[in-house]
Amino acid sequence: MSKLAQKSGLVWLWLSLLLLIVDFATKTLVVETMSLRESIDILPFFNITYVHNYGAAFSFLSDAGGWQRWFLSIIAITISLLLTWWLKRLPATNKVLCLAYSLVLAGAIGNLYDRIAYGYVIDFLHVYYENWHFPAFNIADSAICIGAALLLFDAFTGETPKEQKA
Repeated sequence: MSKLAQKSGLVWLWLSLLLLIVDFATKTLVVETMSLRESIDILPFFNITYVHNYGAAFSFLSDAGGWQRWFLSIIAITISLLLTWWLKRLPATNKVLCLAYSLVLAGAIGNLYDRIAYGYVIDFLHVYYENWHFPAFNIADSAICIGAALLLFDAFTGETPKEQKA
């Protein structure tokens, strides 16, 4: 049996940490070099646009009056604890699920930090086409989406997850 097969999925936390660092660094760079709502053209369909998101995905609940900050924070904490527990129970060799959980975990914690520290999430990646605009997002949001896509992929193609023996 290989050493990786003997380890839990917690060995994948290095990826979560790396993504958290990239998310924090990019958000810090945007905040320190741009004004709120400032936009920098990068490509004909992509800008760096600094905005604050007081809600969840696609600004859902952004006008809810403030309670959503703590509600969404509690959800992020709960999901982060569950993902960490699931990683501990998965063998490290279950690469798709470990990767998916690590990505979603990084995204949840990255946005949780913003929500607790500032009361909003810092978004800046802005994709559009002519008059159609996708809501601005960030590295953490990207990690969550990719992780969720991997979970769906695994649900349809993967094997049944095997728990790590205690």
